[in-house]
Amino acid sequence: MRTEPEFTHFTSQPGRDKGDVSSTTVAYQLSGPLTALVGSAFVSGVMYGLLEFLQRSPIRREHVAGSAAWGQQLALALGTIVILSAAQARHRRRFGPRSGRLWLLAPLGRHAARRIARALGFGSEAAQPGRLLLALPAGALFLFCFWRAGVQVTGGLDPNFTVNAWGGPSYAGAMACHYLDLFLLAAGAAWLRTPLVSARRGRSQLA
Repeated sequence: MRTEPEFTHFTSQPGRDKGDVSSTTVAYQLSGPLTALVGSAFVSGVMYGLLEFLQRSPIRREHVAGSAAWGQQLALALGTIVILSAAQARHRRRFGPRSGRLWLLAPLGRHAARRIARALGFGSEAAQPGRLLLALPAGALFLFCFWRAGVQVTGGLDPNFTVNAWGGPSYAGAMACHYLDLFLLAAGAAWLRTPLVSARRGRSQLA
């Protein structure tokens, strides 16, 4: 059984500064099943959005003044920058500036996958259906965000899809605003899900 956290592998290689976190390091820490799950959700969203685009109405909708809500979105973007800056500073203080540990991608990491596997009953611990039931809404919202992000890619090609959307009427503006909203929703869902699937471990198990 491994006793060393997996995120420490590949962080120190010959001829490379310890603080230089390579794509190989990040890829090693990601969970294949979780990455495939969110990737499938995104691709299915792209396909759904494409079907919506192919069935689009030829009648153009009129733009409603104020529907773009750029003021609210800019305030939300500034708040996001402040929150992410504080969260990154906390992460660096806790793990060190050169740890190479996943941060924003942590919900797709191997540590997250192990917590979910323990809650499902894989390994030496019994399944915890109560925890899984509580975590289900957050997990569903997390996956929905990736699905909706895929829909935006192709569905947004329809002018009627973005004309009165936040960030509209342009494709780029609607994409930016929706992706900001989806990022915050997914981050909140992941934050809620983590303690719900974190079962008590034995002394010999990893964090």
